[in-house]
Amino acid sequence: MNQQNLHPKVAVVQAAPILFNKKGTVSKTINLIEEAASNGANLILFPEAFIPCYPRGLSFGMVVGSRTGDGRGLWQQYWENSIDVPGPETRSIAEAAKTAGAYVVIGVMERSGGTLYCSMLYFGPDGTLLGNHRKLKPTGSERLIWGEGDGSGLISIDSEYGKLGGLICWENYMPLARMAMYQQRVDIYLAPTADSRDTWQATMQHIAQEGRCFVLGCNQYVTKDMYPKDLPLKEELKSQPDEMCRGGSVIVNPMGHVIAGPLFGEEGILYADLDMNEVVRGKLDFDVVGHYNRPDVFDFQVK
Repeated sequence: MNQQNLHPKVAVVQAAPILFNKKGTVSKTINLIEEAASNGANLILFPEAFIPCYPRGLSFGMVVGSRTGDGRGLWQQYWENSIDVPGPETRSIAEAAKTAGAYVVIGVMERSGGTLYCSMLYFGPDGTLLGNHRKLKPTGSERLIWGEGDGSGLISIDSEYGKLGGLICWENYMPLARMAMYQQRVDIYLAPTADSRDTWQATMQHIAQEGRCFVLGCNQYVTKDMYPKDLPLKEELKSQPDEMCRGGSVIVNPMGHVIAGPLFGEEGILYADLDMNEVVRGKLDFDVVGHYNRPDVFDFQVK
């Protein structure tokens, strides 16, 4: 394949949004796209739920059997700062991607009627919105505030550098969801997340080896003082550590070796030049949907 002779430069953006402020976060997103592009990035990845934020530490006033007025007020503020897809915010990001001449992939809270979806949007270097993946299974208490996506969002994007695709956060612990991406022969696997544990690093390395693909893991860096001072239910954050999400963004090659990061304890952008020939070389002894597959024994399909 011709694309295997190319060496794209990728940028993994570890940053905090302007929490609960979509206008401010879109502006920061555009500035970060410009910064990454000025350093030669061809592909720019942002974290899960970057617009308007991942609402870590907040209950939204819900326990089994009851909801509170303050929780509904917080939900309204979160909903109002989430975005329509397509909409004015996606048009602004698309224009920034076009100006940068780069692929941009970003995690957003997508508003659809009265439901929010944790979505991953793909923009092309011509400014086209190429695809939208909605998280299949929100994790834990995320299920109280986010809807579930479906199989139509298990997509990959053709690029001049190879196929781009991936999953959001703990979707990457779903073996069949990973297999759906491997079946599409993803070359650059994208994993925006909110997981900053040490164990997440092992997951990123495992996926790289299993899929024989480059893996880009991307997380936010967030401190407690970044939350709005007038946020409903902010008193719930008192028990949280000052550093609420420490990051852990990382870039891994198809043999499972870390080539950039992990980055902890600060905002920053990781860069790496990818030799796409490594994807081919890695499949000499392991191709999970090719010579190391047993379709006569296992049958798999996405509905």
